[in-house]
Amino acid sequence: MVEDADEKSTVIRIGTATYEEGAKTGRPTEDYGGASVEERAEAMRRGMTDEDVAVRNRKPQLDENGIPRVNPQGRDLRIINERETFVENDGAKHYVPSSADAPGPASSEAPKPGVLREAAKMTDRMLHKTNYDDPDYWGLASVMTEEEAALTRHMKRRVPETLEQVAAGAGVSKEKAQELLDSMSVKGCIEYNWENLDGKNPKGEKRYVLPMFVPGAAEFTVMNQQQLNDHPELGSFFERMTYLPLTMATKMVPPGGAGVGMHVIPVEHAIKHENQSADVEHLSHWLKKYDHFSVGACSCTLAERARTNNAGRDPQNWCIGVGDLADYSVETGKGHYITYDEVIDILLNAEKNGYVHQITNIDGERKIFGICNCDVNVCYALRTSQLFNTPNMSASAYRAHVDEEKCVACGGCVEVCPAGAVQLGQKLLTKNGRITYPKQPLPDDHAWSEKDWDPNYKNNNRIECHETGTSPCKVACPAHIAIQGYLRMAAQGRYRDALALIKKENPFPAVCGRICNKRCEAACTRGLVDEAVAIDDVKAFIAAKDMEAEHRFVPEPVISSNRGRHLEKIAVVGAGPAGLSCAYYLANMGYNPVVFEKNPLPGGMMVYGIPSYKLEKDVVAAEIDILRQMGVEIRCGVEVGRDVTLDDLRKQDFKAFYVAIGCQGGRKAGVDGEDAQGVSTAVDFLRCALDDPQHKVEGATVVIGGGNVAIDAARVSRRCGSDDVSMWCLEQPDEMPALPLEVQEAEDDGVTIHNGWGPARVELDEAGRVRGVTFKRCTRVFDEAKHFSPTYDESDTTFVPCKNVVLSIGQSIEWGDLLKGSKVKLGRGNGAVADPKTYQTDEPDIFVGGDVYTGPSFVIDAIAAGHEAAISLHRFVQTGSSLTLGRNPRHYVELNKDDVVLAPGDYDHAGRQVPACQKVTSIDHNWHDPRRQFTEEQIRKETARCLKCGASIVDTNKCIGCGLCTTRCEFDAIHLSRDVPEASTMYTAEDKMKAILPYQAKRSFKIVRTKLSGEKDKASK
Repeated sequence: MVEDADEKSTVIRIGTATYEEGAKTGRPTEDYGGASVEERAEAMRRGMTDEDVAVRNRKPQLDENGIPRVNPQGRDLRIINERETFVENDGAKHYVPSSADAPGPASSEAPKPGVLREAAKMTDRMLHKTNYDDPDYWGLASVMTEEEAALTRHMKRRVPETLEQVAAGAGVSKEKAQELLDSMSVKGCIEYNWENLDGKNPKGEKRYVLPMFVPGAAEFTVMNQQQLNDHPELGSFFERMTYLPLTMATKMVPPGGAGVGMHVIPVEHAIKHENQSADVEHLSHWLKKYDHFSVGACSCTLAERARTNNAGRDPQNWCIGVGDLADYSVETGKGHYITYDEVIDILLNAEKNGYVHQITNIDGERKIFGICNCDVNVCYALRTSQLFNTPNMSASAYRAHVDEEKCVACGGCVEVCPAGAVQLGQKLLTKNGRITYPKQPLPDDHAWSEKDWDPNYKNNNRIECHETGTSPCKVACPAHIAIQGYLRMAAQGRYRDALALIKKENPFPAVCGRICNKRCEAACTRGLVDEAVAIDDVKAFIAAKDMEAEHRFVPEPVISSNRGRHLEKIAVVGAGPAGLSCAYYLANMGYNPVVFEKNPLPGGMMVYGIPSYKLEKDVVAAEIDILRQMGVEIRCGVEVGRDVTLDDLRKQDFKAFYVAIGCQGGRKAGVDGEDAQGVSTAVDFLRCALDDPQHKVEGATVVIGGGNVAIDAARVSRRCGSDDVSMWCLEQPDEMPALPLEVQEAEDDGVTIHNGWGPARVELDEAGRVRGVTFKRCTRVFDEAKHFSPTYDESDTTFVPCKNVVLSIGQSIEWGDLLKGSKVKLGRGNGAVADPKTYQTDEPDIFVGGDVYTGPSFVIDAIAAGHEAAISLHRFVQTGSSLTLGRNPRHYVELNKDDVVLAPGDYDHAGRQVPACQKVTSIDHNWHDPRRQFTEEQIRKETARCLKCGASIVDTNKCIGCGLCTTRCEFDAIHLSRDVPEASTMYTAEDKMKAILPYQAKRSFKIVRTKLSGEKDKASK
């Protein structure tokens, strides 16, 4: 470990990699899924003593150059590649074939018949003769020479030989054989070990093995990262070799995998109490079986990065080698040694990121050579079950089951499930009884062909909701917060847990608890019984509890890397709710984003557009302070485009930009006199008045507009001293965009509202000052298609005397020189044009969001946009990643409330709770928020009113038994059950037909029975 001169950071070097260690790296410290980190680590230690752990925590001896010469257990090493090859994102080369089966470059070079022969030997494709256009050949030919192929000609696949045996079989000297074996070992075409599982190596000599392609040579060739960069087509070679051999085989494989590929192993904590479990089902069993470990890059991630299909994951340090493979990895430069404690750190970080544990499954129950931590968006091993819809290929012995009474449809299990086996549904009865949810057919008892596959599984598995719907509150919320979940937590007094749950989707709960437009409440099913649950008031109470706490809740980052925080620099332009939310989620992913804001304070319209009597500024400041603690830097008083340009920032190594400057200007009405002294836009008026609490407004004021901003302008005018404030708007009362509560509060402040009038002109006196406004009658606001298209009766007018006019008829975007020289296009309303899913503009490194993209909207909409933008920015700066593949589409469907059967007598009728409100004696320059929070007693009563509409639904036919769902559930509502014990029967690759043939016989019988049953059912109908 080497410390920089800058004391703010620590630099660590492992192999050739350099990265910064942040405050929260290594093992997670935050508890999750109802278990402490210590409990999870202890579960993986099952059966191990302190002495056992100490043995596995030994470190290798290093020479003066930092190179290990002895392994952790004292055996001499023979290092043949001294540098562990790391290739960082910005240096990775890409290769995207023209089609999936397009031949690689080696197929058009001089043929290598010896390599073709060895490829045919190493491949695992059934009934296929290998030729020069096959990936089996051109992948191997990219790295293997004819001389090397001649050396291995006599070797049989997966039959170990000593150096002497190889040399004798090839008819070359030991020295020459060693030279070629070393070359092929570094390349990944040969592996070796010292084991004696076959009883033929009692002296523990090193023996060389010609591996199969997968798992084996294809992974190893890709794990040599410099080699992959020299031949990026190796990524496609690896991808094809995990696809083509399985197109025929997957449907024939019984539970347990029959010695084919990889095997899911559950989260240890999820099965720690399972009395019937087999040893091989436990990570702890394998961690105890082997006494030293290495870690190297995830070969699938490296390959998908080369193919530009990564999903933002750092490839390095995910795949754990055990025993002899650890030594092979270190000697050939494919990995480095790690201790047992570091293994546990990696496994826990994998679970935090939602990565599946898998073990190699080609050597039977006596041996594995690796533990992988697999991201379904890139993993080829998980693909075998997902693409072909054949979970037998990799699923564990376990299946997930939901306890409906405990489930609150928070969505945590749904979001993390790699197989798409869990989706949100509902608990409530319908007119036709309980909803029956579909099950994925299985090849166990169905004829199976390509039409049964799911090539789009990465996207389909991310669809979180059944089409019959789930809790309306979660669906209606633009950020899709787990409302039912935090209501349950609040009911249990788990206020900090509730806040953590909210902050997964909303970094500003205290703000939104005061100003949200409450779409969740408008959708609440409880409204069918009496009144909606006071969701927003509960959220405000939870956020207030955090404000009162001695230590504020600061989320622990979830970093898709085992090397600390991401170092790529990302700039956010605009410190409004969209920009700050984007920065929050980037920080939560391990970045240190920099936010540029031209105003003196961050917060945007939360500070400069919303009056303090609705949202006090210390509340905004307190929530923003959490972002700083998470690693967000906010630079105020800097206008990008004037003080610094985007090109200047690019030269400072900023890799991407999120532009969310909001709509900072006000629109004019286009009538005579609107430019006179005494006329202002609502945006300018509010910014001026809110910046100066003693601001004076004298005389009568006319506010033109019918939205919430107009309401704010009118109420602020009253507080600033205007003795006669009236609002005039086109819309009729039931058409006004302002919320009914906002209208009522304005009227309570003495504002009069006049509907159905539009401005004709602003009247001026001889000095050119405002003396009043002439309005004309609006006869229609919207046309038959509901488009804004007002018509007027020009003969019906009225004159309203006043000294002040505030125009609140819309907002505009003030770009300045921000986009000067860029390719960003502007569209309707001068808003930026961008991809609707990713928010990427025509300038690839510029993303936009919030009001500059959607037009003026609500804070919660900006928060949701910022969250999505953060995901896009993360994927963009992790080059070689797709911005869309396997991304959560946030597709939610509201349950059909017209079809729900509710018995009002089954519910209490305590009535909706109402927070106390301080009596206001005078509103003159009174900026204090008079509203109070719920009491704890009110919280208990109000949360009890929730009907608990939603629930998670598990399709056990799709479940692969990884147990990740249990790591997300904070309600003990989802558990693993050992439903398929036969899935723990492990075979060697050579014995696979011993498992496949009996299974095929049973399967054939079941298929016939299923077909006959279907025909019988069809006939009866």
